[in-house]
Amino acid sequence: MAELTYRNAVLAALAQEMERDEQVVLLGEDITSGGVFKTTVGLVDRFGADRVWDTPISEQAIVGAAMGAAMAGLRPVAEVMFSDFYAVCWDQVVNEIAKTRYMTGGQVTLPLVLRGANGFGSLGFGSQHGQSVENWAMCVPGLKIASPATPVEMVGLLAAAIRDEDPVLVFEHKALYGVKQPAPEGEQFIPLGQARVARVGTDVTLVGLSITVGMCERAAAVLADTGISAEVIDLRWLRPLDLPTVRASAEKTGRLVIAEEQVHAAGWGGTIVSELTIGGIAWKSAPRRVSLPDDLPIPYTPALEDHVIPSADGIAAAARASVRA
Repeated sequence: MAELTYRNAVLAALAQEMERDEQVVLLGEDITSGGVFKTTVGLVDRFGADRVWDTPISEQAIVGAAMGAAMAGLRPVAEVMFSDFYAVCWDQVVNEIAKTRYMTGGQVTLPLVLRGANGFGSLGFGSQHGQSVENWAMCVPGLKIASPATPVEMVGLLAAAIRDEDPVLVFEHKALYGVKQPAPEGEQFIPLGQARVARVGTDVTLVGLSITVGMCERAAAVLADTGISAEVIDLRWLRPLDLPTVRASAEKTGRLVIAEEQVHAAGWGGTIVSELTIGGIAWKSAPRRVSLPDDLPIPYTPALEDHVIPSADGIAAAARASVRA
């Protein structure tokens, strides 16, 4: 199998779906030249300027045009360059795109994808370009949310998002764009709402999303050296959320550590802990969450950024505490 970077996985998924369906169109800032993260290189040459559209530097214009294109029968994939910039167009996303199917009684559907770079940068992107904002969207009915952890996951999840009849937000982690992975040939597709058991274990369940999945896997490897068997769950989707897969693992191990790259307050990890506890799991020790501090924006200085974000060491420490409690 050829190696595929996370960056080129985005490109591969877009090309796959544009080849498959001529109604798929792309729009965003500078995407005809490949975009700032080089995820759309060559697509305008392959599919033409009538399907790959450069836009003004205006998230409101990008998202509004995507909504209109979807209402007119196209399947737009719009790039919001940094997920932090959803704050600029959030009214359109929350009050228009998310609610149109419901408010029209199903007469109007919006098969569109909003995609862009999420999370810390490891290169000093700072407080306004380094946030993880998927929890902003999780509390909005009408939106679906995917956040791939690997290049192979990226191709299959983005393809599923593009084919879906509802609006989907795909959060691509900017620190993963250069990560490589052997990838199978042929069309890739991963159904909506299915989590992945990335590693089987018996003593503690580690749950991650996007970049924290790799952190959980590294933590599990360290824990194995000390005799602790950790199971790793890659959520893949926040909406639909695959609670049954997480529940099955948590019931088996009786212990849970969640690694999320966002502030502790109102994070998606709290929802998982709440739902599982309400469901009656007999915990062997209290669930733990490894997350960002509530009172500090993402620092610009790399050393400070590394200090506040989740890490494999921090996840392993939380797992050890859970097992020893």
